[in-house]
Amino acid sequence: MSQKIVRVGDIECGSDELFLISGPCVIEDEKIMMSVAEQLREIQERLGIKIIYKSSFQKDNRSSLNYYNGPGLDKGIKILAKVKEQFGFPLLTDVHYPDQCAPAAEVVDVLQIPAYLCMQTMLVVAAAQTGRVVNVKHGQFLAPENMKHPVKKIEDSGNEQIILTERGFTFGYNDLVVDPRSFYHMARTNYPVVFDVTHAIRKYGIPSADAKGGAREYLPVLARAGVASGVDGLFIESHTCPSEALCDAASQLDIRYLEEFMKPLIELHAVEVKYRNTLPELA
Repeated sequence: MSQKIVRVGDIECGSDELFLISGPCVIEDEKIMMSVAEQLREIQERLGIKIIYKSSFQKDNRSSLNYYNGPGLDKGIKILAKVKEQFGFPLLTDVHYPDQCAPAAEVVDVLQIPAYLCMQTMLVVAAAQTGRVVNVKHGQFLAPENMKHPVKKIEDSGNEQIILTERGFTFGYNDLVVDPRSFYHMARTNYPVVFDVTHAIRKYGIPSADAKGGAREYLPVLARAGVASGVDGLFIESHTCPSEALCDAASQLDIRYLEEFMKPLIELHAVEVKYRNTLPELA
């Protein structure tokens, strides 16, 4: 299959080089944001892996009005701008409404369409029309081959800067399952495919502040399976103290462990790249 390269800053997404999307789930106080960014820069320098800094100014799918949903667009974008200015990372953030796309695009490099919203035409089109890279999260309810539909909406809006991200399927009640076949189907679009490992271990119906709201024991096996399957990038939310995080506390990875977590994945990716073109098309 031909593969389109999508450039994010100095990162060629879809090339033979594995890249990482990481950062706190939602924008918290500036000290935490800067601390994570500093540690990510050190990891990038030591491992030689390119990183896109991710954090959301709004999380509009929280299960209760009492849960923190972010600082909002204006304050959040200012904090992200400081991260970019000080550490040089390209940025990724969620957008939930069409009118958020243009102001977010003034600062961030990648506009992310949340999984629940991947079929929302006005949102997808507004993101596409900014000219920024659009990362579409695969809806938990959608067959992976049907991701061609939001892709076509973006293309028809004049934008071919697209990344697709897998984060698991809703399976039964309150559980997510990752089907490796989805990596194959999504790659058939010819756009880069990312595996969102930390969201794939969330347990629906359980607050993320509860330790039972995530299953971190599955992180290594899922991440390795995704890399061996040939994904182009990994999405791993990280935090200085996940247990105290204001969102996804049960699934984010402690930034202290990220470097060692990534080492075998980088090696495994090199093996996959070496052999990815040695088999004929079997279909």
